[in-house]
Amino acid sequence: MLVSLDWLREFVPFEGEPQALGDRLTMLGLELDGIHDPFEAVSDLVVGHVVECGPHPEADKLSVCRVDVGDEVLDIVCGAPNVAAGQKVPVARVGTTMPGGLKIKKAKLRGVPSNGMICSERELGFSDDHEGIWVLDSALKPGIRLTDALGLERVVFDFDITPNRADCLSILGFARETALAFDLPLTLPALDLVEAGGNAADEVRIVIDDPELCPLYNGRILRGVTTRKGPDWMRFRLLALGQRPISNIVDCTNYIMFELGQPLHAFDLDLIEGGTIRVAPATDGMRFTTLDGHERTLTAADLLIWDGVKPVALAGVMGGLNSEMHDGSTNVLLEAAIFRPGTIRKTARRLALPSDASYRFERGVDQVMNRFCLDRAAQLMAETSGGSVVSGVTSAEPKPWRDRTHIYRHDRCMRLLGLDLEPEFARKVFTLEGCGVDDSDPACWTVSSPSHRLDLEREVDLYEEVGRVYGLDRIPAVLPRVAKSLEGIVSGETEYGFIGRVKSWGAGVGLNEAINYSFVGADDLDRLGLPAQGRVFIANPLSEEQNVMRTALAPGLLNTLKHNLSKGNNHIRVFEVAKRFVADPESDTETREHSGLGILLYGPRHAAEWPWQGGDADYLDLKGHVEHLVQSHLKLSAPQCALAGEHPFLSPCVEVRVEGRLVGVMGRVREEMADFYHARKEVWLAELDLDALRELSAAHRIGFSPLPVFPPSRRDVTVIGPTTLKAQAIREVIEGVGVDILESVELVAEFVPQDQQEGREERNLSFRLTYRHPARTLKDTQVDKEHARILDALTSALPVRF
Repeated sequence: MLVSLDWLREFVPFEGEPQALGDRLTMLGLELDGIHDPFEAVSDLVVGHVVECGPHPEADKLSVCRVDVGDEVLDIVCGAPNVAAGQKVPVARVGTTMPGGLKIKKAKLRGVPSNGMICSERELGFSDDHEGIWVLDSALKPGIRLTDALGLERVVFDFDITPNRADCLSILGFARETALAFDLPLTLPALDLVEAGGNAADEVRIVIDDPELCPLYNGRILRGVTTRKGPDWMRFRLLALGQRPISNIVDCTNYIMFELGQPLHAFDLDLIEGGTIRVAPATDGMRFTTLDGHERTLTAADLLIWDGVKPVALAGVMGGLNSEMHDGSTNVLLEAAIFRPGTIRKTARRLALPSDASYRFERGVDQVMNRFCLDRAAQLMAETSGGSVVSGVTSAEPKPWRDRTHIYRHDRCMRLLGLDLEPEFARKVFTLEGCGVDDSDPACWTVSSPSHRLDLEREVDLYEEVGRVYGLDRIPAVLPRVAKSLEGIVSGETEYGFIGRVKSWGAGVGLNEAINYSFVGADDLDRLGLPAQGRVFIANPLSEEQNVMRTALAPGLLNTLKHNLSKGNNHIRVFEVAKRFVADPESDTETREHSGLGILLYGPRHAAEWPWQGGDADYLDLKGHVEHLVQSHLKLSAPQCALAGEHPFLSPCVEVRVEGRLVGVMGRVREEMADFYHARKEVWLAELDLDALRELSAAHRIGFSPLPVFPPSRRDVTVIGPTTLKAQAIREVIEGVGVDILESVELVAEFVPQDQQEGREERNLSFRLTYRHPARTLKDTQVDKEHARILDALTSALPVRF
C-alpha cells in the first residue's frame, strides 16, 4: 500500500520525520518496506519561460526558442506544433536524465544549436498526451523546480498490509493509525454536496436478489457532466500512488478509493436500460465482456450487476464494456456497494482478474462509511465536470450493519501479555480506535468495535490491540512457566516423536531424506498402475503435473531418482516420511491421511569414495534396512516376509508383516516403469505404513532379563540338501526339537558345488548352534548329546545329510 505523506497530513497534523512515522507504524503492525520520491525522475526539471519563438531556417516543423530558466536564457530547438512565445513550459537542461533514461546533451539540429529540451506530459510520464509540449500555469516563476511549481508529492511510503487489516487500504486508514500512534486529532474531508432537485430513487430502482451477497447498494445520479482530463492536483496524487489517470469521472472514483477505501464505479446512465439496477448471480457458461475488452466465461458463483435487460458489470471486480464512460458521456450513475468478500475473491482469482477494487472488496469494506464516500465522490465529480447532482440516493440495504460487541477482561489481558498496565490505558486505546466502551462492570467491560475494524472479532483481538499500541517490542521477554507431571512423561510417545525417531533412524543408517510435494500428477499415478478410486484432486492446481494428492510415496521417490540421475548421481539411498491421502466422504475434510515411510535404493552398494566394491544394491540391502528398523530401532519382533501376488509397480513384490499385521511392501520396481525414470539398473523400493508400526510400537512392551554369566558352547554343522530346500525349513526343525539349552541358530555360509550331476543339484548350508545354560557351565558330553538329537531330527524330517 502506497501512502502519500502530504495527503496523510490533510487528515492528521503530523509534523515529524517520515522515517519516525514509518518506524512507529511498523511497530503497530504495518510494516514499512521503504520510502521513495515518486517524482524523482523529474526532480531536475525546471520551469522555463519562452521568451522568443521563431521558425527553424532549415526545417518547417521545427521552432527555434529562447527559453528563460531563471539564471540563464537557453537556445532550444523544439518540434512541438503548439510551442509559442510567452508560454511557461517544463525544461530539461543539458545533463538531465529523462524518465525514460534519455540523457539530454548539447546538440545541433539542422545546423542550429540546442541546449536543452522542452517536454510534453508523455515524455515526463504524466499522461499519454503527446500532441504538443506541456503548457504550464502562466503565473509560475521561471527557474524553480518543476516538482515545487506543481506541488508534487515528494514522500511516499510503501507499507506491507496483512490481510486482516482491510481498514488500512486507504489514506484514511493510515491517518487513523497515525492519530492513534501519536495521539493526534483526526479530521475527515469537508463535505459540501450541492443537490439540484429531482429524486434519484425515482429514476433508478435497486433490486438485490440475495442480501448475503450484497448487503448494501447505493447510487447517485449526475447530469450534464463533461468527460475530460481530470484536474492536475488529482492527477498528480494518483500518479504518486502509481495509478494512471484516465478522465475526470474515473479519476474521482479512484481518488475516493485510495482516500477513503471505498471502491466505486461510474456507469454511463444513458446505457442503463429499464431504469433498474439488479444485483444477482450469473448463470453457468454465460459470457460477459469486461472493460479491458476480454470476453469472460462466467459461472453461477460469479456475481453480476444487471440493468433491466443485460449484465453491465462484474460485481466488485471490473465494469462492463457495454456501460463504460466515454468522451461523449453526459449522465452518470455512480455506484457504491458492499459485496461478500469470499464471492469477489473467488471470481477475481478464477478469472485471473485482480484489480484495486477487488483487492479491497475481498478483504472487507466499511459499510457505515459507504454513504459518506458516495457523497464525497459525487461532490468531486460535479466540481471537476461541471455537472449537477440529482437529489437523493437510490438505495437498497437488505442487511443493515449491526454493531458487534465483545467482552474485555483487563486482568486476563495483562496475564496473557505479561504486562501491568492501568485499565485507563486500555480504555484510551479503544476510544482512539473508535470503539465504544461500557465499563459499568469493572471486571468485564463491553466493547463495541467500529464498522471499519472488521478484524476485531473476539476478545483476544482486543488484547492484541492493547499490546500493539503499547508496543510489542517493549513487552519484556520472560520464559513461561512450564509444569510437567510424571503422568505426562509416561503417557506414551506422540506421533511427532515417533516420526522424529524414524527420521533419525533413516539418517543414522546412511540414507538421505527426500522431501517431495504432497501433490503429484494424475499421470504419475496412472503410470504406476495405481487405482483411480480414492484420489483427491486439487481444485486449483499449480499445473497439470501437480493436480492430485499422492496416494503413495512411490511417485515422489521415483521423481527424486530421476532428478538425481539427471545430475549425474548414480549412488542413491533415500527415504521419505510423509503423508498419503485417500478420499473419504465420511471424514470432516473428505480426506483421510496416512503416515508412510518410503525407502529407495539404486546403484552401487557403496559410494565411490569407499575403498572396496560390493556390487549393486539388491533385495537383501532393502530387506536389511526394513529388518533393522523394525527389530533394532522399534524393538518389535522380526518381520515376516513372503512373496505377494500381483502388484501395480513392484515385481517381485514381498509383503512385510509384523506380529501378523501387514505393515507394507517391498520389492523391485518393474523394468518398464523404471525405464521412464531413466534407471538403467534395478530400482529397489519399500513402502511401510507408519501408522500401523506406531500402533504396534505403542502396544509393545520391552522385557528385561539378566545378562548371561556362564560361557556358551558352539557347534557348527553343514547340512547338505537339495537346492529347493529352504534354510527356514531347516531352522524350524532345529528349533522344534525343543532343546532347552539351545540359545540361537544362525546361518553363516552357503556353498553350491560347481560339478553337480543333472537332476541332483545340491547346496551346502552351514549353521552355527549356540548352547548355554543360565545357571551353570555346560559340559561337552551334555552338549554333544543334545547336538546329536538335533542332527537325528534333521535326517528324519528332511532329505539332508552331513
